[in-house]
Amino acid sequence: MTDPLRALKAELLDVALETAHRAGAFLRDGRPADLGVAATKTSAVDVVTEMDLASEKLITDFLAERRPDDGVLGEEGASFEGSSGVQWVIDPIDGTVNYLYGRPDWSVSVAARKDGETLVGVVYAPVRGETSRAVLGGGAFLDDEPTRVRPAPPFEQALVGTGFGYVAERRAQQAEVARQLIPRVRDIRRGGSAAIDLCDVAAGRLDAYYERGLNPWDFAAGELIAREAGALTGGRPGERLSGELAVAAPPGLFPALQGLLEDLGAWHD
Repeated sequence: MTDPLRALKAELLDVALETAHRAGAFLRDGRPADLGVAATKTSAVDVVTEMDLASEKLITDFLAERRPDDGVLGEEGASFEGSSGVQWVIDPIDGTVNYLYGRPDWSVSVAARKDGETLVGVVYAPVRGETSRAVLGGGAFLDDEPTRVRPAPPFEQALVGTGFGYVAERRAQQAEVARQLIPRVRDIRRGGSAAIDLCDVAAGRLDAYYERGLNPWDFAAGELIAREAGALTGGRPGERLSGELAVAAPPGLFPALQGLLEDLGAWHD
């Protein structure tokens, strides 16, 4: 007899992969040369493009066709309850500013969760030509190859990814945390897509990652992929990863980074 949960995970993964690839191909191939800003969010530099909105509509229309009873939580406002117990958490373009400027580090992030637990995560980075994916309990993959975090280096040799918000006061605090962190590690990187950063931890391209101010659609898929690749994830000590603070690193590095970020006040504005 087929395990119902296993069958559900397999179905959700198939839908997530097709969803992400459809949206990613649309965004890559349909990007207008004169792409403009359609709206702003938290500040004048936190932008929404017309393609964000079009991509979200493509995603929600496809999900409604394939799984009409599911709920959706989307970045650009396409959020509604379903009756199946499954909720899709979608970011139609993670890294919108990169996309606006024609930079390569942007992605489509699609996750499915049930009863508050993420079961499936897919992050498709079309310009990189890469698909990261994970199923809860099934490991993480970059395209068709299993992926694992790097062995934890000494703290002072860690390459750490991060990101900055778009509200000036929060960005100033984040810059101060980064200023104090930089002399203690190998270096930091700021890619501009939280989903890709988490996948880069999973693939060993970063030793660790932290950020404040993320939303569920920013990290839902990427966190699962990082965890299934062997990373620990969390927020402040004893808390789950959240908008207050997101940290991902291999077990040998995670406690030291989390503790230092707590000492530096990375969790507050």
